[in-house]
Formats: sequence, structure tokens, C-alpha cells
Amino acid sequence: MIIAQITDLHIKATGKLAYRAVDTVAGLTACVGHLNGLDPRPNVALVTGDLGDFGIPAEYAIIRPILDKLAMPYYVIPGNHDERETMRQAFADHAYLPRADFLHYAIEEYAVRLIGLDTLVPGEPFGEMCATRLAWLENCLSERPKTPTLIFMHHPPFLTGIRHMDWQNCRNSAALGELIMRNQQVQMVLCGHVHRAIETSWAGTIASIGPSPCHSVALDFSERSPPAFSLEPPACRLVYLNDNDRLIGHLTYIGSFAGPYPFFNTDGSLID
Repeated sequence: MIIAQITDLHIKATGKLAYRAVDTVAGLTACVGHLNGLDPRPNVALVTGDLGDFGIPAEYAIIRPILDKLAMPYYVIPGNHDERETMRQAFADHAYLPRADFLHYAIEEYAVRLIGLDTLVPGEPFGEMCATRLAWLENCLSERPKTPTLIFMHHPPFLTGIRHMDWQNCRNSAALGELIMRNQQVQMVLCGHVHRAIETSWAGTIASIGPSPCHSVALDFSERSPPAFSLEPPACRLVYLNDNDRLIGHLTYIGSFAGPYPFFNTDGSLID
């Protein structure tokens, strides 16, 4: 099984450029085409928040036709740039989304159990796993304690060293970590928000942030640097389930690149 993660699309209405510089519609379109062209193709795609830039209906009206071109099922969760009820309406035909309250859910039909978490705090850039959300997750995890599980959420529950992003991460992450430590079937936690490929060992599992197909948060560990972005090569994350039921993370870069080239001659000798 192969799982694709797409995150931080930041689509704007009427085709406007994000931050007056980034063609996010072109970035998402290229990402969808890239995933559809992989061989083997991913079995499923997880869209981990910040689909729109302001969470307005006109943005989702652009997003839906592009995502609907994916040749595999896809599942969405909100980020801080999304608006929960507007997003619920935009994806009203996605039966996995709850009709009220938080946009949490579990997808049960694959070899890996997929649990989407809603960390959105309306009007705030940071996220949260409050007591209500933690109780939902604890109950959900208790239902299938032996099934390999992947959790996906927008806000990362760990610090990255990029200071202006770290204060926006998931609040109450210590309690979330304690819960995940008690549920060792959780093999991986996929996050977005920071627009960079980042990974760490956290709460007895692997937590990672996926890159954006559009633009990257600048890699800067200085405490004084202002928030900024850069136009690095676009990418998205792939997660591969191996024969031992273990999840393995990869990156795939979006675009056309030279190769692949052989390592060996036809006689089996290494090319010199």
C-alpha cells in the first residue's frame, strides 16, 4: 500500500497569486498530475490542511475540481487557513466527514487504519488537541489496538527549530503524546503547516511534516529572522507499507528530471 500526503495548498479565489508571488493553482495541478503518473500509483491521498488561503467558498470551488482529478480516493482535514463549516459544505459528498462538530474520522477500509484529526482553532494560527478531541481519539484508538495506524493532522505536535512557526504548533501536545505512547499501533503521525519535509522521533513513533507542492517556509533557525518563504523544488510525501506491516516515509519531487539511468552494464558489471 502507498499513501500520498498533499499539504498546504493555499489556493486563492479568482486565480490570485499567494503572497503576490506563488501560483498555487499551478502547484496543486502539477502535484495531482505527478501522483496520477506514478507507477505504481498511490492507493490513497491525504490532504492535510490549509486547502484554501482564507477558507472562503470561492477557494474551495477552485480546489474541488483539481483534487477530484486524483486517480485515487482522497481525504481532507482542515488547517488554520481553512474554515470548518465552509469546508464541510464544500466536501458535503465526502461521506467520511462528520456532519457536525470537529472534522475527525477514521478510515477503516485499507491495510493501514487512517485517522484524521481536526486541530483547527477558529481565528488562530496555532492548533489544539483539547480534552474533547483527545477523548475522541482515545476512544477511536481503543477500537482497534492491533491494527497498524497512521494519524494525520495539520499542526505538528513537536518543535522544529523554526521559531516563528513553532509558536503556532499544536497546543496540548504533551497530552496527545502521552495518549499515543499508550497506543503502540500508531506507527506514524503526518502533519503539515510548516511547508517543509521534517521528521523526528516523538511519543514512541515517527512524526513528520510534509512539504508543500507550492512554496516552502524558509529554513532559518535564527530567533530574530522575520517569517519568510522560498520557492524550493515542490514535493509531497509518500508512505509505503512494507511486507512486515511497517510504514516507511519517502519524498517525491514534482516535475520532470533526467533519468533514471542504469548503474550496470548489460553483462552485470558496474558502469565505469
